[in-house]
Amino acid sequence: MTPNCLWPLGAELGEGPLWHAAEQRLYFVDLVGNALHALDADGGRHSWQLPTYMCWLLPRKDGDGFMAGLRDGIVRLWLAPELRIEYLHRPLEQEGVRLNDAKVDAHGRIWAGSMNAGNVHSPDGKLYRLDPDGSLHTVLTQYHICNGPTFSLDGSTMYHNDSLLGRTYAYAVQTDGSLGTPRLWRQFGEGEGSPDGMTVDSEDCVWIAQWGGSRVCRYSPQGELLATIAMPVEQPSSVAFGGPDYKTLYITSAWQDYDADKHARDPLAGALFSVQVDVPGVPAHQFG
Repeated sequence: MTPNCLWPLGAELGEGPLWHAAEQRLYFVDLVGNALHALDADGGRHSWQLPTYMCWLLPRKDGDGFMAGLRDGIVRLWLAPELRIEYLHRPLEQEGVRLNDAKVDAHGRIWAGSMNAGNVHSPDGKLYRLDPDGSLHTVLTQYHICNGPTFSLDGSTMYHNDSLLGRTYAYAVQTDGSLGTPRLWRQFGEGEGSPDGMTVDSEDCVWIAQWGGSRVCRYSPQGELLATIAMPVEQPSSVAFGGPDYKTLYITSAWQDYDADKHARDPLAGALFSVQVDVPGVPAHQFG
């Protein structure tokens, strides 16, 4: 599995890839670049500038715009006929804390994490659940860097990362959105990188972008390493399946915290990549 560089745009913190099947388009963000980007199946490129950090973009069942996470809150966002934003929740109370990553589960709920970007060693991160009725709930606290989550195919298990600690936890998910006791699903060792964005394929295996480890890996539901994609960048950041058959794995990357010398040694950092895989992914769930 060889990565192909699709767009060497140099995103400082590329994140949040989302394949939009109806549009045949991949969306992704440059989180600290305040930008949303899109790559069409035919190669067309589009970009939008946001007024603040753009953390993630998620689809809605009704097709009326998107749900999005900005630095300071959860919003509805429309791209046409012009960019428009409507704030729904501003749950972040502490200075330096921002939203980071999010996913929709099989019940149409958004799970969105936060982190203290000013002091990642302080466990100020939380995981929120936004239900289809618009109510917001705090479900986990005491995280350093919330990343993921992703969910098993039947929705009964949530995988969630504390990237600073190099840990992926698994939680049983109840139908009402409550979580069971966490279990340590995988502890990442020195040289492996930190678990960042992730997704699940049609065999219920988990793909994880390993920040700082120059790799994207596929794991069994039990946490056994099954495959490794060697990346030409040090900081792969997130993954999503797409394409007409969902056999394209899209991978974002970053050059965050690089000095000039390191940037010169990692010239493709911040690019968007793709890899063709044998086992397809599944369509992203939609909010609502």
